[in-house]
Amino acid sequence: MKAALLREYKTPLSIEDAAVPRPGPGEVLLRTEACGVCHSDLHLAEGDWPQLAKIVKLPLILGHEIVGRVVETGPEVAAPLVEDRVGVPWLHWTCGECEFCREGRENLCLRQAITGATVDGGYAEFVRARASHVLRVPDGLGPEEAAPLFCAGVTVYRALRRAGIRSGERVAIFGIGGLGHLAVQIGAALGARISALDVGATKLELAQALGAERVLDARDPDLRAKFRALGGMHCALVTSAARAAYDAALGSLRRGGTLVVVGVPPEPLAIPPMVLVGGEFRIVASAVGTRADLADVLELAAAGKIRCRTETYPLGDVNDVFAAMRRGSIQGRAVLRP
Repeated sequence: MKAALLREYKTPLSIEDAAVPRPGPGEVLLRTEACGVCHSDLHLAEGDWPQLAKIVKLPLILGHEIVGRVVETGPEVAAPLVEDRVGVPWLHWTCGECEFCREGRENLCLRQAITGATVDGGYAEFVRARASHVLRVPDGLGPEEAAPLFCAGVTVYRALRRAGIRSGERVAIFGIGGLGHLAVQIGAALGARISALDVGATKLELAQALGAERVLDARDPDLRAKFRALGGMHCALVTSAARAAYDAALGSLRRGGTLVVVGVPPEPLAIPPMVLVGGEFRIVASAVGTRADLADVLELAAAGKIRCRTETYPLGDVNDVFAAMRRGSIQGRAVLRP
């Protein structure tokens, strides 16, 4: 099979012929139809996250937003069936036994295996997955449209849920990329009044088309005053990896507001404790999502309440896609078709 392999950090992925994996007990083999390209993949390829690099073994096939058809099942698999269209998320496997799994927070599982990080992912014509952790893609959702929901969609859904937003509340989304453009739609579907912020005019136009009540240039020197005139935000969700986005997000909040951490800047954030105490702000971090969260996201998509905007590329163009992501020129989510 054709696959894009990461053989060395900070080098282009290598397009190679690789052996087709065989499903073992409890596993299924998928023919990959689409795989979203997440910024986490780029960070991993660049070696930006030392904590993750410690558990990654190269060579590795990246990709954790996968949709495909089941072509073979291993022993002890009752479902899904051959020819079913399913998706494979970041969580390749969770133990079901640790305290976090028992609490319904399997995304924090102490023994989790990670698709495209600790096991091979979807930048390939075939991918092996745990039958217990794939989810069926609803009828009517195409593979390119569905694939990004398995990370980008579920990540921002869980983040907004953890923030506890309620209908009518003011929510700012900082960064209208692969995650942010879905956050705009999910926030609106939850009844929030969305303000979208980015530095690119085309991304702000996209946010407005997707239901943002207002769009703002994140570089505007009067940003804080504009938020103050609105009464401040109940919640600010940052999907951007720019530290400046976090500074602006904190400044957007009303007293008692919630800052939601999703984007991961390379450097530490500097938030004065006096600011947090004086405003009684709350900081919430969110890591991907559970299978239950993902089922909710797929239901929203099947109902037409969210739709992923994608740019589709052949697998062989993956390094060009990474270059476009570094430039910030992708609109919505890039998706590979092996």
